[in-house]
Amino acid sequence: MDRLRWPIALATIAGLAVAIWAMHRVGFGGLIHAIDRMGWIGFLAFCVASLILSLILGAAWWASMPGQPLHRLPLFAWARIAREGANDLLPFSQLGGLIVGGRALTRFGLPPARTYAAMVVDLTTEMASQAAVTLFGVAALASILIDGDRHHVGPAAWIGVGLSIAITAAFIFLQRPLLKLADGLARKMLPNAPIPFDRLHVELGTIYARKRAVALSFLLNLAGWLYAALLASMALSLIGEPIAFWRIVALESLIFALRGAAFVIPGAIGVQEAGYVLLGPLIGLGPEAAVALSLIKRARDVTLGLPALVIWQALDLRRTPETVR
Repeated sequence: MDRLRWPIALATIAGLAVAIWAMHRVGFGGLIHAIDRMGWIGFLAFCVASLILSLILGAAWWASMPGQPLHRLPLFAWARIAREGANDLLPFSQLGGLIVGGRALTRFGLPPARTYAAMVVDLTTEMASQAAVTLFGVAALASILIDGDRHHVGPAAWIGVGLSIAITAAFIFLQRPLLKLADGLARKMLPNAPIPFDRLHVELGTIYARKRAVALSFLLNLAGWLYAALLASMALSLIGEPIAFWRIVALESLIFALRGAAFVIPGAIGVQEAGYVLLGPLIGLGPEAAVALSLIKRARDVTLGLPALVIWQALDLRRTPETVR
């Protein structure tokens, strides 16, 4: 993290400049008016609905650690909120968010080796499910460009659906290559994890031997991507800019991909806003509404992420309990 300090700082400054450019391009007055149409009640409803997304993603992480009792599911959901809060609000890359998420669980006594192995499995299933959604998004966008302004899912989008199903099937049945991918992720993203890598490798192998658990994690992460698009559709409806859901999936899948590529920038600030400005019109969404959606989502991230980080920091100052299995 020390080596990344200056690159992250420079990338953040550049991202802020791009975000300001995006807001200036569509006009600050129009943005305020668009957000004002949602109102506080609408924003509160949006935040409450977003907690369901945290529960889905927490369940995907929980499924990656077979043997954990169901009553610990809220703990995984809270750790996921803290992990995302660190990614979006703290001045370091997503690697820092992984550290926060891992420590959030181990502070409650979960064994470190299994916790970090489950996090790597969760990341792997998240990447695979994102690939499936992104394929549909690219194909759906191609369908929009080819078929014009028709309000149906065109042939190209159905091709994307077929490819997404193929990725899902391949993920469920090709576990050995995924174990190698998980090993690579662990070495790249957790070089300073508080456990020997050999132990982490053993835990990864144990988890990947439980195909049903890994497949469940994949399906829950896939449901999370789709539910996130549903939340975006909800926000647009609240500001008076309803768009067909499959078009929102196309847009959000590409925004997710851009955010993933810009992982070194905290919260992908600037990248997300520019993506909405450039890609929104392709699905019939005006730049003003697109940037308003981005700002609403960022306000939601602060509202949910900041309290989670405060709680995490307070707990992190306390003594780590004995690990349990």
